[in-house]
Amino acid sequence: MYFEDIKPGMTVDIDAAVIEKEKMLDFARLYDNIPLHTDEEYAKKTPFGKLIAPGVMSFMSVWAKYLEVDFFGEELLAGKSTKIEWLKPVFAEDVLTGKATVTSLVKRNARNGLVEITIEAYNQNGVLVLTDVTEAIVKCRPTQ
Repeated sequence: MYFEDIKPGMTVDIDAAVIEKEKMLDFARLYDNIPLHTDEEYAKKTPFGKLIAPGVMSFMSVWAKYLEVDFFGEELLAGKSTKIEWLKPVFAEDVLTGKATVTSLVKRNARNGLVEITIEAYNQNGVLVLTDVTEAIVKCRPTQ
């Protein structure tokens, strides 16, 4: 989808992503190896009462489902930035779904523009667990 075809407020639903416990533990051991993510006895003593998923893994699980939508298609040139906010813990076997909304458009030049997408991810109880604001550089429609 070319930059000119994108409108503020456009939304896409993001399919469910399940936070599988073994994958959560594997990810944590590789990329976020702290007891809150890997040691069940330690986690029981925390305010959460059990292991929580690494925040980046929670986001990436939703992001992978968002990418399946292929919102921009071949007109996507690159990502520019992302800002994730974790609002509530995510636990093993949680099911995250979301919505991606176009929240800003800025034409940079005749060749491309900047599209801001805001993702909201919810758990199976409808609780907002994270938000993400990502900027993507998208091709403009070629001029004749």
